[in-house]
Amino acid sequence: MKSKRTQSLLASVIAAALLSIASIAAAENAPADYLVLKAGVYSPSDSHDIDNFNAGSTTTLDSKTGFAGEIAVGHYFIPMLALELGAGYFESKGSPAAQPGELKLKVVPLVATGKVLLPIGPFEPYGLFGIGAYITDLDVHDNTSTMEGSTEITYGLHAGAGLNINIQKNVFVGAEGKYVWAEPSFGGQHIKLDGFVATANLGFRY
Repeated sequence: MKSKRTQSLLASVIAAALLSIASIAAAENAPADYLVLKAGVYSPSDSHDIDNFNAGSTTTLDSKTGFAGEIAVGHYFIPMLALELGAGYFESKGSPAAQPGELKLKVVPLVATGKVLLPIGPFEPYGLFGIGAYITDLDVHDNTSTMEGSTEITYGLHAGAGLNINIQKNVFVGAEGKYVWAEPSFGGQHIKLDGFVATANLGFRY
């Protein structure tokens, strides 16, 4: 019984290896460049604490999930390694529980992302890591003060994973999730952008 299980496991490993080799060989014949459109959500991991938001007090604003989108171009150096350059937009709102008011963050990320991929037939799971410049606009409103149009540029990191599914030689769909670390400062107020970005993707190879 144990021998049969071992043989079955060995056969499965060999089959997976052969499929992976065949997939990599097929990927080598695919176009090396691509364009991908991404749309989804940005979910901040922390609430925002704002000093002097209301007459010298510190106010915690519960952050809300907002829209996220990105357009990127990429290049496969080999079937298992790609580099992607992208520009996008994500936003979040926050509001205090005790008094009227609102904070709105609008962020334009300019990012460079490295991807390590594993082509398996039509499937292409990958891990990613990258750096970015985050152009962040902060608006704060309450019944005693208003701060509009304060814009800062900061730098941060992101990491995550995703999956592409090839539906044609030059077209793929997929899903991606990544975590962003960045912390712009507005007049001494540090606002963490840390949070998750999850998107559905549509890509075109050329």
